Amino acid sequence: MSTSAIAFDRVRKVFGATVAVDDVSLDIPTGQFVALVGASGSGKTTLLKLVNRLVDADAGTVRVDGGDVRDRAAPALRRTIGYVFQGIGLFPHLTVAANIATVPCLLGWTAAAQAARVIELLAMVDLDPALADRLPAALSGGQRQRVGVARALAARPAIVLLDEPFGALDPLTRDGLTTRYRALHDDLGLTSVVVTHDMAEALLLADRVVVVAAGRIVADATPAALLRGHPDPTVAAMIATPRRQAERLAGL
Repeated sequence: MSTSAIAFDRVRKVFGATVAVDDVSLDIPTGQFVALVGASGSGKTTLLKLVNRLVDADAGTVRVDGGDVRDRAAPALRRTIGYVFQGIGLFPHLTVAANIATVPCLLGWTAAAQAARVIELLAMVDLDPALADRLPAALSGGQRQRVGVARALAARPAIVLLDEPFGALDPLTRDGLTTRYRALHDDLGLTSVVVTHDMAEALLLADRVVVVAAGRIVADATPAALLRGHPDPTVAAMIATPRRQAERLAGL
């Protein structure tokens, strides 16, 4: 039995004249935290969307827990995979509790089970349970993003996909949320894939960093291995930036 949570086998995706994903093969073991890093248009978000069939591959195979994702109806597949959006995507007309309980409700959980899970998740993401009856507009950006994380975890998925989830937040809030999510990943035994353009965040957060450029993987290594250097000039330049920042801080 395969221990891969997610596997790409020679996957290709084209949008018009643009090759977004170009013959990518990638294996993500169960329990690993992987960061997909790259510039805008590099293909990293498309890779993420291929996992839960927000887009479908033109060639190759994407597997989740050993099964071809195309063998499952897209809505049913998505209900088994947590997804945290860059823009959070909370329903503005629903309360925090209703937002968090969206997938459990679709899965037919009882009202009591939904309510209990909402309270459990608010505690898990360090939010006051009194916020459950508020609308998203009444929350801060950081609070809304915590609700987004809670919603992604509501149906107890084993896999969570995060698309630039903390990029719009102030640095202090962002640091707190990334630290909290990493702890949740470890505590819950999740398989997490985060898309980010921030190499420093990827190096600090992930077990493994996959650098994507022009639809291809140009680096795939642990943070420690990448920091020792990489022959690809694009990757080397991305690594150099957080290193310079750290050296400047050390010199203050």
